[in-house]
Amino acid sequence: MAATVSSWIYDVTEETFNERVVEQSMRTPVVVDFWAPSCAPCRVLGPLLEKLTREHKGAIVLAKVNVEECQELAGYFQIEGIPAVKAIKDGQIVLEFTGALPEPSLRKFFERLLPEPGDPMLLKARSLEETKPAEAETLYRKLLEKDPSSTDVRLGLARVLVALNKDDEVAALLEPIPDEGEPGAEMQRIRSVLSLRGLSAGASGDEASLRKQIEADPNAAQPRYELGCALAQKAKHQEALEMLLSAGELDMKLAASKVREAMVQIFYALGPSHPLSDKYRARLARLLY
Repeated sequence: MAATVSSWIYDVTEETFNERVVEQSMRTPVVVDFWAPSCAPCRVLGPLLEKLTREHKGAIVLAKVNVEECQELAGYFQIEGIPAVKAIKDGQIVLEFTGALPEPSLRKFFERLLPEPGDPMLLKARSLEETKPAEAETLYRKLLEKDPSSTDVRLGLARVLVALNKDDEVAALLEPIPDEGEPGAEMQRIRSVLSLRGLSAGASGDEASLRKQIEADPNAAQPRYELGCALAQKAKHQEALEMLLSAGELDMKLAASKVREAMVQIFYALGPSHPLSDKYRARLARLLY
């Protein structure tokens, strides 16, 4: 059974899982289908999941994981039987089941993932965050004038300002948000992006020039550290963590200070239970201790 590739339905691998599932779930609920070509129930469930995903027209997306090709992911999520389906919102599993459910049960599963009807202006601002952030900023500012206490509005405006490199207001926007639950996790993720920018301030070049520096001197730790921070700001988290770790291996003093701090900020951005956080936290600990 081959997955239908589209903007709403797509295959993911261990390398793309963070971007296509975890980060996507911050914007849209993601249904993750753990399947295998040899699994007969998977061939029954898969088309139903794809059908319902298309019906929702982008309100929910479907990510398909072939467990025969992604054994590390299957192990991390403790997949013992397939098909196994997990729904992820804001980086966290919120619903899950194992086996092939009938279509009426699947419809109820999808319905539980849809947001409650909200302010149309807020919904429009969210939809514009990636494609037209300047327009989203305008809408969020109008919403903030109407309701300065809205956590959703403050987080949305903060995300847009970070995307537009307008960092000055972000700290004040985030200040009233409680450090708990899903809003607290999103606040910490935004703060981690700002921290990474601060750590890479004064870098000796952009990504291309830093790569040239590393090519000219493979044993230089500082360009690797700076490139790791730059990659993290572009959400290339796995490559960033690998680059930072290599910088630490070349310079233990750097490893115990700036490298450690940058990697910890990436762990916050990913979420503490993300597979990359677990993997690289362990590797950092082995390096330092």
